[in-house]
Amino acid sequence: MKKAILLLSCIYCFIFNVKAQSEIAEAGINELMQAQKVVGFSVAVVKKNKIVYTHSFGLKDIEKNIPLSNSDIFRIASISKSFTATSIMQLIEAGKLTLDDDFSGLVGFKVRNPNFPNTVITLRMIMSHTSSVNDSQGYFNLDAINPAKNPNFAKCYNNYEPGKGYEYCNLNFNMTGAVIEKITGERFDQYVKRHILDPLGLYGGYCVDSLDKNKFATLYEYNKDSAKFIAATAAYNPRSEEVKNHILGETTPIFSPTGGMKISASDLAKYMIMHSRKGKYKGGRIISKNSAVQMQTKLSDDEGYGLALETTNKLIPGETMCGHTGSAYGLYSAMFFNSKKKFGIVVICNGCGPSFDSGFNAVIKKAVNTLYDAFIKQ
Repeated sequence: MKKAILLLSCIYCFIFNVKAQSEIAEAGINELMQAQKVVGFSVAVVKKNKIVYTHSFGLKDIEKNIPLSNSDIFRIASISKSFTATSIMQLIEAGKLTLDDDFSGLVGFKVRNPNFPNTVITLRMIMSHTSSVNDSQGYFNLDAINPAKNPNFAKCYNNYEPGKGYEYCNLNFNMTGAVIEKITGERFDQYVKRHILDPLGLYGGYCVDSLDKNKFATLYEYNKDSAKFIAATAAYNPRSEEVKNHILGETTPIFSPTGGMKISASDLAKYMIMHSRKGKYKGGRIISKNSAVQMQTKLSDDEGYGLALETTNKLIPGETMCGHTGSAYGLYSAMFFNSKKKFGIVVICNGCGPSFDSGFNAVIKKAVNTLYDAFIKQ
């Protein structure tokens, strides 16, 4: 009898504590939304590698006054790169390629900085943004960097030697997506679904036409002059005709391996837990511990970037976090975790003012810290 009473007391305390934490978090987020120009937030908090809180604030659609819900999905922008890198690590484990392979041989055309023609650009360099490749010629078409297709291809390269500098570059990961197709003979979006999303039980993907359009949260770009939010209609362009005529390993950027994943905050948190657990999930492993460690290990103390995951101590004071941010079409997102302490936070905002603090969108950083203070710090 005493044990039963003690158990009930513990359960009551736990429920009361979570309720109190939720109220603190929601008061903080609502205050933030009143102080700043914000359309909506979807958030998730992980503690002891379990989701302890999910909530959505604000609007999914301003014009129709539809509130955001936890099941709504967003184009999460550059956090998408980690799905591409995770896929590559799976192929490395299968013996299909290595991080030190010459990228030219993988992608099917010459990838060499003409200023340093004898320096091999490796897959590792591409995935860590140390390849010396830049986005000056665009990144939605691989012809931009293909010497046989673009007479100005040399402009895609910076003036430093590959492996000896860093510049964040979206083209790097659209090319990496093409390599996945060439190696597997499988469409990029379908590979990610079969080998990452489905095993983890997540709803999402890179192909718009494969998803329920009613779940898409509208993304809004803030117009400073008019002080209004404008719907970014291009964010969910299905590219249906292009997909129908897709050429494996060539027109891969139509899926945007660099930024095109659509997923909810809660499902992104489940994916984050897998990385926090070094590749493990309930059903086994998505990637090996060694692969997970390589993704999470920064290659430069100056930049903190590994393989589609970065390490930072500037997001939450006193905490070293690993993860990625995203920004596109007015959306801002963050997915960061601490493996040792087994906690993590996902914040997705479908429209806010673009001010920055220590390299992070200021609204996103404030929301992350609000959730941290409510659920983790206490």
